[in-house]
Amino acid sequence: MSELDQVKAVLSDVLGVDASGFDESTVLLGAIPEFDSMAVVSIITALEDNLGIFVEDDEISAETFETLGALSSFVQSKL
Repeated sequence: MSELDQVKAVLSDVLGVDASGFDESTVLLGAIPEFDSMAVVSIITALEDNLGIFVEDDEISAETFETLGALSSFVQSKL
């Protein structure tokens, strides 16, 4: 499973949305009502647990969560 597919699966689980139609250009922050600050924390935790990565607090920015592609690239950089 690609990083993009793994991130989509986490988004589906955490947000309770169908992310199967999302692509790299799908806007996340500001476009998905369920994607709020608490969801960001839950998504980071789920990514850490599911992919065995560790995210430092200072690595988190709005740009990381702007689009699915940006989040997927971030995850890929952590693997």
